[in-house]
Amino acid sequence: MKYRTADGGTVEITRTGTTFDMHARDASGRSVATVEMNTRQAFALIQELKNNNL
Repeated sequence: MKYRTADGGTVEITRTGTTFDMHARDASGRSVATVEMNTRQAFALIQELKNNNL
């Protein structure tokens, strides 16, 4: 799943077995963070991203 941020960046979330990888990029496409998170954290982040993009 890939989401746009308010500042033009992106957050891409990929399931990797029992965890999720989150890769954040700034508006120019430069990687600013790569994070591994559990299911609860990933779903909370996805919900927040969806709410901010309405």
